[in-house]
Amino acid sequence: MSASPESTLLSTYHRLSDQPDEMFAANGQVRATWQYLADALDALGVDNLRQRHGQARRLLRERGVTYNVYGDPQGQERSWDLDPIPVLIGSDEWAQVEGALQRRAELFNLILKDIYGPQELLKRGLLPAEVVYGHSGFLRPCYPYDPELAHPLTIYAADLARTNDGRLHVVGDRTQSPSGAGYALENRVVMSRAMPSLYRESHVHRLALFFQNLRASLAALAPDRGQDEPSVVVLTPGPLNETYFEHSFLASYLGYTLVEGGDLTVRDGRVWLRSMGRLEPVDVILRRLDDDYCDALELRGDSLLGVPGLTEAARRGNVALANPLGAGVLENPALHAFLPGIAQYFLGHELDLPTLPTWWCGDPDSLEHVIAHLDELVIKPIAPGSGPATLFGSALDASGRETLARRIQSAPHRFAAQQQARFSSVPTLGEQGLEPRAATLRAFLVGRPDGYAVMPGGLTRIAPAAGELNASNQAGGVSKDTWIVASEPVREVSLMSTEGGMDTPTDRSAALPPAATENLFWMARYAERAEHGLRLLRVILRLQRTAQDYSDPLDQQTLETLLMALTRVTDTRPGFLSGNPTLLADPMPELRSVLRDPGRVGTVAFNLQAMLAASHAVRDRLSQDTWRVIGNIRARLAEGGNGDPGPELDEAITLLAAVRGLQDDTMVHSQAWGFLELGRCVERGLLTSSLLRATMSTPRETRLESRVLEAVLSHLESVNAYRRKNHQVAQARPVLDLVLMHERNPRAVGYQLARLKAALQALSTSARDSGLSQEERLILEAHTALQLSDADKLAATDSDGDRRTELDQLLARTWRLLDRTARTLAESYFTDPRGPRQLTAANTELQETR
Repeated sequence: MSASPESTLLSTYHRLSDQPDEMFAANGQVRATWQYLADALDALGVDNLRQRHGQARRLLRERGVTYNVYGDPQGQERSWDLDPIPVLIGSDEWAQVEGALQRRAELFNLILKDIYGPQELLKRGLLPAEVVYGHSGFLRPCYPYDPELAHPLTIYAADLARTNDGRLHVVGDRTQSPSGAGYALENRVVMSRAMPSLYRESHVHRLALFFQNLRASLAALAPDRGQDEPSVVVLTPGPLNETYFEHSFLASYLGYTLVEGGDLTVRDGRVWLRSMGRLEPVDVILRRLDDDYCDALELRGDSLLGVPGLTEAARRGNVALANPLGAGVLENPALHAFLPGIAQYFLGHELDLPTLPTWWCGDPDSLEHVIAHLDELVIKPIAPGSGPATLFGSALDASGRETLARRIQSAPHRFAAQQQARFSSVPTLGEQGLEPRAATLRAFLVGRPDGYAVMPGGLTRIAPAAGELNASNQAGGVSKDTWIVASEPVREVSLMSTEGGMDTPTDRSAALPPAATENLFWMARYAERAEHGLRLLRVILRLQRTAQDYSDPLDQQTLETLLMALTRVTDTRPGFLSGNPTLLADPMPELRSVLRDPGRVGTVAFNLQAMLAASHAVRDRLSQDTWRVIGNIRARLAEGGNGDPGPELDEAITLLAAVRGLQDDTMVHSQAWGFLELGRCVERGLLTSSLLRATMSTPRETRLESRVLEAVLSHLESVNAYRRKNHQVAQARPVLDLVLMHERNPRAVGYQLARLKAALQALSTSARDSGLSQEERLILEAHTALQLSDADKLAATDSDGDRRTELDQLLARTWRLLDRTARTLAESYFTDPRGPRQLTAANTELQETR
C-alpha cells in the first residue's frame, strides 16, 4: 500500500506552502522517486526511526566523525550530525544535472586558465578588472599558470538548491579546496549500516568510483620524472581546523600521508617530506589550506600553516597542487553576474544550470537596484575579509538596512547581491515527527583528461530549524546522505579496483611526518599518565576504606604515604604536600580534583583530554576499533561524575588497556607503532621511578613499610607475581628485584629500559647510517647502571637508618636519563633541526616607510 499524507508517520509532516518540497509534489502526492522510501518510513514508524537515528549517532561518535563549529564549547569534539532520512534524486533527473554540472565545471576551468593566462575576458570587457584584481584570491605571484594544464581546476564543487520555479539553481561555487566529499562518504557508510535493508533495496549509486577518479587525477598531475607511482600528500592546517576529520579520513581512505605545513620543506625548488630524519620527495599536494596561507614567503608573511617556498616550487613545475594556488579567485559571488556573457564567449550557449540572479555593486545601475531592494536580497562580500559577512536584507530592520546601504556605497566594488529565494524543503526527523527543512546540496566533480566526473550524490545540508534559511555547518546545519536511485540494482564498486590500468599512488605507510611522530609519542605518554593516576587512585581509595573500617594507625600512615606519593607522581602540587593536616584527614575533595578536574595540569581528566587531542591528530593511523574505544573514553569524560569514583576508575583503566591492546593488535609494528611504544616505555619508566622514589627511598618501620610496599605492588599489578616467588610479607629487596630490576615484568623499570634499548636500536638502524644515536647512549647508560646495581645494596639503609641513598641516587639518575631521552627524541624527530630561520633579508628602510 502506497504511503500518503494520511499515513501514520507522514501525517506528522506538513510541507510549507510558500516553498517547494522534495518529497511531495504540488498536488500533495508523494513523488515517484520517493515512493519506496515513503512506504518504508511509514512501515518503520517514528519510534523505530528514532532508534535508527540513535544508532547512526552512535556510529558517528564511535567512528570519531567531528566538525569544529568555532565558538562551540565542544570545539573539535563536536560530533557530526546526520539526519536519518536521505534525500532522493532519480537517475533521469540526475543525468541532466550531471551534464549541466560538467559544463559548468568546464566553464570555471576555462575562466581560471584565462585569468592566469591571456586574460581575454578582461581585455574584451566580459569581466571587470575590479572583480579580479580587487579580489584577495587573485595571487599575482602565481601568474601565469602552465598553459599545458588541461584542467588546473582539478576539484570543483557547486552548492545547489531548488527554488519556487522547480529548477535547481547554483547558490555558490567552491574552487580553493572544496570540503565535504569525505563527509558525504562517511554519511553513506553510516546510513548503509543504520538502514541496511532500505539502502540495499533502494538501488543507490555508489560513491567509490568518484574517489577512484580523484586518485587517478591526482596521480596524473605529478611532474613527469619517469616514475610509475608518484608521492601524494594531503596538506592540512591541523587538528583545530573545522573539517580536520575529513582531512584525516580522506588521507586514510585514499592511502596518502597526512601532513601539516611544518612537515614539508622546500629545497632547491622541490618539496620534500621530512620523515624520520630524512627527506622524501613530494610530487602532488592535495591541499586543504586556503591559498594565501600556503606560503609565508610569497603569499602571507604571518602564516604559520603553509610551506615557505611552495609557490616557487609550483612555479617551476616541480610539484602539483590540487587545486592550484590562486584558484580562490573564482569563489566570488560577483562573478555570477557576468557568467551568461562568459558562457556565450567560451561555450557558445548559456549555462544549463542557472545561478540565482546576482548584481555586482561596482556597476552603477546594479548598485541602484541593490540599494532599492535590500529587503529582497542577500548581500555578500566578493571575497573573505573584503566586507561584512553574508547578510540577509530581510532580517534587518530599517536602521540596519540604512547602515548596510552606507557601507556598500562606501566601497561598492567589494559587494555583490543575490536574489533571496526560498529553497525547497526536505523531510527531517524532528521533535514532533517529520518536519520540513530548507536544504542545499553540495555536488563534487573531479577533472579527468576527458572532462569532469561527478560524484553520484553529494553532501546535503539542512537548516537547523524550520523556517531558517542558512544551512551551513558553521550555522549549526545538519547533514543528510544524498541517494541517486536507479530502477535496478547498482553494481558494487571498490576503491581498490584498478580497471583500465589506472595508476595508483605509492604506498606511503612508512612515511612518518614530524607532527604525526610527535602526536603518537605524546598520545602514549598521556595515556600512561592517566592510567598511572587511575591505578594509584584506586589503591588509595581501597586504603581509605580500610583505614575507616578498622581504625588501625598503620593503615592511616600507609594512606598518608600514598597520598603524598600521588602528589609527587602526578605533579599536582601543592596537593597533599602542602602540610595541611585537614587535607590528609579528609582527602576526598583533593582526590576528586586529581581525578576529575580537566583544568588542572596533571589530573587524570587533564591527561585524558590531552591524549584525546593527540589521538585526534593521528586518527588516520588508528583502527576503527581503536577509535571506537577512544570514542567511549571521550563520552565518559564528557559525562563527568559525582558519585563513588570506584566504578569510574575501573572502567577507565579497562578502556585505556583496550586502547593499548588494540594498538598492539591492529597496527603494523612499523615506525608509527614504534613511537607509541617509545612514548609508553619512557613515561612508564618515569612514573614508576618517581613512585619508587616517593615510597622506598625513605625506610620505615617494618610493618608500615610492608604495607606501603604491598600498596606499591598492587598499583603495579605485581602482587600475584610477588606472592608466587616470595612466601613472605613484602620486603624491600624482593620488591625492588620485581618492580625495578626485572626485565620481564611489563611494569618494571628494567623492562622499560630493555624495550627502549631495542626500540631505539631499530629506529636508529632505519634512520641513520651507523653509530649510536644520542638517545641510544642515554638509554644504554640508564640500562647499564641498573644492570650493574646490587639489589641488596639498593635495599640497604644508610648507617643512620634514615635513607636509602644508593637507591635514591639510582632512581633520580634513571629519571633524568629518561627525561633527557624524551627531549632528545623531540629534537631529533619532532622539530626542524635547523630551527627558526629568517626567510628574507631584513629591510628596515622598507619597513619604516610602509
